[in-house]
Amino acid sequence: MSECDLYFSTSSSAESGTFKLIELPPDLCKLIESAIESSNPLRFTVRGQTGDDAVLCTNDTTYTMRSVVLSNSVLVVTPPNASDLDFSDDSIVIRDQVNEILELAPTVPRLHKLSAMLRGNEYDEQSAEEDMNDDQETNVSCLHCSTRFSHARSVIQASDTELLRGLRDMHILIVNGKYIFTTSRQLAHAVTGELRPIAPTYLKSILEMILNLLVSHSLSHAATSVEVLSSALADVHEVPRTVSTQVMGWFGEICQGIWKMDVTGVVREVGLNILRPFKDNPIAKDELLATWRSVVGDTFESFVSVELLSGNYLTAPSRNDLLKYFPSSALPVEPAPRFADLFLSRSRWKAEDIAPFLADIAINSKERDKLLLKYARSISDSGTVWYTSRAQYNG
Repeated sequence: MSECDLYFSTSSSAESGTFKLIELPPDLCKLIESAIESSNPLRFTVRGQTGDDAVLCTNDTTYTMRSVVLSNSVLVVTPPNASDLDFSDDSIVIRDQVNEILELAPTVPRLHKLSAMLRGNEYDEQSAEEDMNDDQETNVSCLHCSTRFSHARSVIQASDTELLRGLRDMHILIVNGKYIFTTSRQLAHAVTGELRPIAPTYLKSILEMILNLLVSHSLSHAATSVEVLSSALADVHEVPRTVSTQVMGWFGEICQGIWKMDVTGVVREVGLNILRPFKDNPIAKDELLATWRSVVGDTFESFVSVELLSGNYLTAPSRNDLLKYFPSSALPVEPAPRFADLFLSRSRWKAEDIAPFLADIAINSKERDKLLLKYARSISDSGTVWYTSRAQYNG
């Protein structure tokens, strides 16, 4: 067995606590090994403001960082001269002592701050009219905006891919800058500009215009020219091209100037906008479906289904034919208060009914089941499994 002489670093007191050990999960190990083999640069980013629990982000995944105390201390040692990596010297210098490691676990991106950051800055018909009337170079409709993409990227605890996916799913426009249509590998530096959530009523109008134009111009929803559709929307309905193009990107794929519509996504969004006003008073299911089919037209009415609205409505306790708007996006993001809200709105849930309301706070079904085990009790009634609250909440 080889022997070494141990010495304490002369700057050990100043360096104490500067070293951290991170235990990498298998997927991150593979990512690092692949980057080394291909000589491609790999970047990790730790994100979080003061008061936040820090997360580590790769290009497309977010990980929680949890400190775990070690039963045995670990010494961080280097050669006598840290810049000299000649290990033939028998001397080793102790630089620090580590008593904990950081564990990483995949987690859902923390996008909830976006809504608060952008509140009161919606993009609507008036904004579009200003954009259409102003010159491209001197557009002033967004001078009052306070949130740029770069700022959101610095404060939102999510990977770049997840952030852009969140902008798409939350229907947030990028105006006065560059934007992309898909989550490409170069999205981190491809986006600039101001962030503005589109008003739901204006989005509903644009989607209805698109559906009408597809029918009236005999255009295929599976392969339509972006230029043709955006030009028609701009010339006839005064929808700025940058807006209509991003909306098409949210609800379909754009490749080489051709748009393939996500029929299910468009039909679902139209249905949500019909349901949205019925937050306090329910609407009859048959009435909702009839209105929904009328809006999307004969071509797409076969896609209409209440299941598309899953996670956005509740049925009346004694009448399954009455629906009330109840979006999961409006619920608390922390598990405990979310379950509290869910069980205050309904004392017991079927597994298939509560699952959609947990999709955005659980990374997968396994994590969702852990949350149910922690915050709910399962009971069987006539062969049906129901979940009830583990805690009592006062209504």
